[in-house]
Amino acid sequence: MLEMTPITIEGETFIAVTLKLPKTNFMAVTNDVGYIMCGALDVGLLNAKLKERKIVAGRAVGVRTIEQLLEAPLESVTLEAEELGITVGTTGKEALLKMKYDS
Repeated sequence: MLEMTPITIEGETFIAVTLKLPKTNFMAVTNDVGYIMCGALDVGLLNAKLKERKIVAGRAVGVRTIEQLLEAPLESVTLEAEELGITVGTTGKEALLKMKYDS
């Protein structure tokens, strides 16, 4: 089952996506600037093979719900996310707030 839900964090709107798969969930929270995602995200691939796309993204591991994804510290981030001040250890919510259109 696929769920897409708008969420608001400190006045900023994001889309939370949950895809329920057998024995696991795929989760992401996104806007037009970037996204945070569950452990399925391959940050190394984004940084190495897709670097020219300048993807702003962060990965949190061990999360099972969107709420946990928002509160969890990011385990890895893309080079482009680092340029916005998003670092390893930043919570998902804090990272999203740095992904503003005027950044």
